[in-house]
Amino acid sequence: MTRAQLDKDPAEVAAMFDGVAQRYDLTNDVLSLGQDRAWRTAVLRAVAPLPGERVLDLAAGTGTSSVPFAQAGAVVVPCDFSQGMLAVGKKARPGLPFVAGDGTRLPFADASFDAVTISFGLRNIVDSDAGLAEMRRVTRPGGRLVVCEFSSPTWKPFRTVYLEYLMKALPRVSRAVATNADAYVYLAESIRAWPDQAGLADRVLAAGWRDVEWQNLSGGIVALHRARA
Repeated sequence: MTRAQLDKDPAEVAAMFDGVAQRYDLTNDVLSLGQDRAWRTAVLRAVAPLPGERVLDLAAGTGTSSVPFAQAGAVVVPCDFSQGMLAVGKKARPGLPFVAGDGTRLPFADASFDAVTISFGLRNIVDSDAGLAEMRRVTRPGGRLVVCEFSSPTWKPFRTVYLEYLMKALPRVSRAVATNADAYVYLAESIRAWPDQAGLADRVLAAGWRDVEWQNLSGGIVALHRARA
């Protein structure tokens, strides 16, 4: 973990996301070169929700990631710890039942959901291992977990270029489109410090999940980890 991550407490992280909420979706689209849409489609396919199933979309932000589940007929619950994100989401998508919640102490009963998913938010939970255990607690036996998170590019030469982009180009680009560019400096550091595909799989297993597997997207820039409760 970097020093910047270790110095963040939950209130500071929440405040950081509150500050970027208004333009968060636009900034993500620009910084990912539009690939975030394909990643959301991959998450939907991995979760494969059936009509009427209960899906927890954790770190849902403004609810952009939750919409495909609702359109598929699932009962989706977008949950986030940033009040700013929730406010923007409720205004844009009033039909979604947004819930404020800390990933390490989810406000749901045991075995409440058929599936739990989190996209680009696990590394921002202050104790991500506790977060994985909480997701396991609220998932019914046999239910599914899908984690979409930045990972380690599989082609070594590209990995070097990618890290250079993260640490140098990403903060510069974010200054042109984001309301709080410093937040994206933090995000770049958090991505660089995050475990690779196998490392995250080990942590998912340690949290009590089983049948863990992963799929690389965009050459390993992003990985989808799937597991069963």
